[in-house]
Amino acid sequence: MLSFLKSLGIIEICLMQAVFYCLLWLSNTYLATLFTFILVPIFASLLIISLIAELLDRSKVPKWYFKFMFLSVIIPLIVAMFFYNANDGFFDWMQ
Repeated sequence: MLSFLKSLGIIEICLMQAVFYCLLWLSNTYLATLFTFILVPIFASLLIISLIAELLDRSKVPKWYFKFMFLSVIIPLIVAMFFYNANDGFFDWMQ
């Protein structure tokens, strides 16, 4: 399993993330909203901390890590905006 994940490129991983978030939004909007509001700040803070650490002390972190973390922040936001606009800003759990 680990060798399979290592062989995937950044595009395939991002597509898997997009499919995961889309399925989550289609199945349970409340849980998807919760995941978006929790995971995006966590990934964003990890990205900021790792960028600051990279600037202060040159580490051997590969560039794909930063791309992956950036896309892990952007993809849930894009999917959330799409479903927000598709539902006209009204979800079932808001009743």
